[in-house]
Amino acid sequence: MTTAAERLSAAELRELFLFTDLDEGQLAWVADHGAVVAHPAGAEVSVEGEPARCFSVLLEGTLSMSRRVGGSEVETVRTSHRGVYSGAVQFYVGERVDQRYPATVRAVTDCRFLELPATEFAAQFRRWYPMAVHLLEGMFIGQRNSAELVGQRERLLALGKLTAGLTHELNNPAAAASRAAAALRERFAGMRHKLALLSEGRLDGAVLRSLTGLQEELVARVGSAPEPTALERADREDELGDWLDERDVGGAYELAGVFVGAGLGPADLERVVDTVEPAALEPALRWLAYAVETESLLAEIADSTGRISGLVEAARQYSQLDRAPHQPTDLHAGLDATLVMLSAKTPSGVRVVKDYDRTLPPVPGYPGELNQVWTNLVVNALDAMAGEGTLTLRTARDGDCALVEVADTGPGIPEELRQRVFEPFFTTKPVGQGTGLGLDVSYRVVVTRHGGDLRVRSRPGDTRFQVRLPLQESTPS
Repeated sequence: MTTAAERLSAAELRELFLFTDLDEGQLAWVADHGAVVAHPAGAEVSVEGEPARCFSVLLEGTLSMSRRVGGSEVETVRTSHRGVYSGAVQFYVGERVDQRYPATVRAVTDCRFLELPATEFAAQFRRWYPMAVHLLEGMFIGQRNSAELVGQRERLLALGKLTAGLTHELNNPAAAASRAAAALRERFAGMRHKLALLSEGRLDGAVLRSLTGLQEELVARVGSAPEPTALERADREDELGDWLDERDVGGAYELAGVFVGAGLGPADLERVVDTVEPAALEPALRWLAYAVETESLLAEIADSTGRISGLVEAARQYSQLDRAPHQPTDLHAGLDATLVMLSAKTPSGVRVVKDYDRTLPPVPGYPGELNQVWTNLVVNALDAMAGEGTLTLRTARDGDCALVEVADTGPGIPEELRQRVFEPFFTTKPVGQGTGLGLDVSYRVVVTRHGGDLRVRSRPGDTRFQVRLPLQESTPS
């Protein structure tokens, strides 16, 4: 319990560094409106997130200040310095911001505080220092508005880069499918032509049925044979080309490339020799070659359209357009979608390693915002490695939290800069290449929106940004 006690005199107030330079009238106002309140050891002086009603100045004792991080409280300050202040520390901004206590303050020992009502103090402070209030408001509100505007611009730029990368990635399989479809049309025309030639050779029905059955059997093997090395493929093409040449088949080595690519060899084509008359051998082989190429082209189209579907699914997963804002979230799906979206930005010299703990349950949160965090961390890691290195994405359980770690093998972050990486507008990139808001946005998403924790550990060759998210549902802010 707290108990109200005496009020301080003007002389006692002047001993506190906050009030040393106040004039007699100002000191008299503080003395009249400030109450000395005693808090026993263990008592809460103010609670994080509750409406900020008092500006408190420590007169005696030891206080501790803590904030909620990752579902637990982390002590940020412990002091017995007389005159330190806490509570409604942004009182001067008034109603232009939501006035809430930024941290929980507790009395470690028996404490005495001078407590001033925030609303009345703000009004009086504005009368005493109108210019100072304008400057403070301008700095506070201006920085906040600038952060929002630059943050929006940064998100638009990031969206533009992701769109360009996605368009590039979609263009490759789409072009491959288009080329395969055009080639497929030519192969179908060739098949019709060769079938007519076979028919003119007056093959009896039994032979044609045998040839068709052989075609189905050999075509079914397309794509199932192991891929040979370049040297093995060249040797097989030479061998099959010689075999075809010996039987006076025109374009022997061109046909050899088709058959070897499908995993067929001389032993397979001997079955064609056994099925048809020598005069019908070349049309039969070319008909079979068209069938093999047709199957290969269909497989290429299926692969290309599958890649397009995969990219569209990754974009949907990344944007979370069809998901509820706050829901159980599969971290691995978000990380994978982010890697797909950034694949065009990932240099060929960077090796990507995924070390996932697949036993992790879904994490309650905002999937789209978390994907923005993964994007910022991965882009920073790629920039740090300058085209060469290893990017590692790791997940694990860490107590009651899920741990997501984005690591790179870049030069590291110097110790003197490490403490500032989450500050708004702080960046180590050249002018025009960074706004300094990516990590600030990430920090606010992880800590403020999800009640988690974001920290960095770095040494040359091993920089790790570690995100911890509570596994249990917490009240979103």
